[in-house]
Amino acid sequence: MKMKQPLFFICLLLLVIPVFAQDKPLTLPDALKYALSASQTAHKAKLDVENVEHQIAEVKAGALPTISGSGSLTYNPLLQLTPIPGELTGQPGTTTLVAFGQKWNSGANVNLSQNLYNKGVITGLRAANSSREFYRINAQLTDEQLIEQVSGIYYQVLVEKHKLNVLDTTIENTARISKVIKGLYESGLAKEIDVDRTTVNLSNLYAQRQQILNSITLQENQLKFAMGMEIQTPLTFPPIEFKKILTQGDTSRPDVNSLTQMQLLRKQGELLEFKKQSIKAEYYPSLSLSGNYGVQGLGNSFPMGKGPSVNWFDYASIGLNLKIPIFNGFSTRSKVRQANIEILKMKEDIDQASLSLNLAYENAATQLKNSLVVLRSQLDNATLAQKVYRNTQSNYNLGLAPLTDLLDAENALTDANNNYSSALLAYRIAEIQLLKTQGKLKSLLNE
Repeated sequence: MKMKQPLFFICLLLLVIPVFAQDKPLTLPDALKYALSASQTAHKAKLDVENVEHQIAEVKAGALPTISGSGSLTYNPLLQLTPIPGELTGQPGTTTLVAFGQKWNSGANVNLSQNLYNKGVITGLRAANSSREFYRINAQLTDEQLIEQVSGIYYQVLVEKHKLNVLDTTIENTARISKVIKGLYESGLAKEIDVDRTTVNLSNLYAQRQQILNSITLQENQLKFAMGMEIQTPLTFPPIEFKKILTQGDTSRPDVNSLTQMQLLRKQGELLEFKKQSIKAEYYPSLSLSGNYGVQGLGNSFPMGKGPSVNWFDYASIGLNLKIPIFNGFSTRSKVRQANIEILKMKEDIDQASLSLNLAYENAATQLKNSLVVLRSQLDNATLAQKVYRNTQSNYNLGLAPLTDLLDAENALTDANNNYSSALLAYRIAEIQLLKTQGKLKSLLNE
């Protein structure tokens, strides 16, 4: 029994650990790491990286020898008769029909072919490393796009939850006021219209709360989908830390050539150059070595082994094959010119992308700066609205302010807090866009 107790506690611990893991609040780095490891989009990009190795192996196969084997077995129940002059058989002036061949014919041979010089194969081998790098960069860009998508949805969920917390506080205060007014009404110290107003206001707040709950559910489901997580998985989120976002972060200008989008476009241009060289390879001659070895059996009986009516013999050949292109109706020239157009278009795409990325940075930096100003302003406004609400509530309790003023102050406080939440989301989205233009989205993994 003493030996079994440690094993029992170990099993119990293994059962409890997943429960604790599920109750842990989902931070943004946790969400991003989960998405990068579980998202179907990220998996497909990694499969492309794996698949390019097989594509490279296919290209390399062109530089390796090709060996093939074949075999045949033929039975001729009726041999074809061939007419020959009678002079050959001692019957001048007549025609004799003679059957040539054997009833059974079997054979097996092996063929070998080896490229000695093929410009297209050489170009393909040179392009192999560029293809590998292209898919690696593409996978990196996919990760960045996934980080941008998941981060945006994650902050939307947090902001909606912040709105829900604000509304819950408002509902709690309104319910408390409504209870007090009902008590005053029952004592004859308040009007029925005051009770009705607070009841209507409370009902509207509950309706708003249900809308926010529905919005949170939809956004959480969207977040799980983006992360590649089962939709039924329950999630909890940490509270927003306001102090961490009231200071502007690094807004240094990036080198656009170092950004993933630009690297990918330049690598595409490099692959187009290799494509052009591969087409021009059709102008070059190609040289290959070929070899053939086979055995054949002929006889009037089934060719199994050696026998008096079966003859076996082997044969072999070795050759060099030279192919020199002379004229193909200017087909190659047309394809080269098309490749040149594709390269020129890619250069235009690269120039346009450079302008676009610089524009995106300028807009993101400006938007972040403005969003921070608005955020601070809305925070001050929410703080002031809270102060006005407390003063109005105090005055109402002392009979110095009507219920209308209290409800107006309460609505103003709710609006101010919602405006602050909207400003908070706008700031976070602007921050993500700036990190995107700087090529620093992966810094969110360590936030």
